[in-house]
Amino acid sequence: RRQTEIKHGRIAMLATMGYITPELYGKFPGFLSPSLGIKFADVPLGLGAISKVPAAGWGQIIAYMAFCEVSSKQGPGTPG
Repeated sequence: RRQTEIKHGRIAMLATMGYITPELYGKFPGFLSPSLGIKFADVPLGLGAISKVPAAGWGQIIAYMAFCEVSSKQGPGTPG
């Protein structure tokens, strides 16, 4: 149970940094999706990004999250 709280806290910290960093330092140059003509600069911050990112992009994000979840040891005493 404690491991889950630590993991969720780390995810929340990363999400906060992911929201703040583009405001302070700008966004990546180039295209998020060259085939659809979507540039990184075209994607708004926050919840507005949900509708701008293509479905294939969300699929990649979810697949990576699943990989990270199943590929790590999650026993008691394992830093995580």
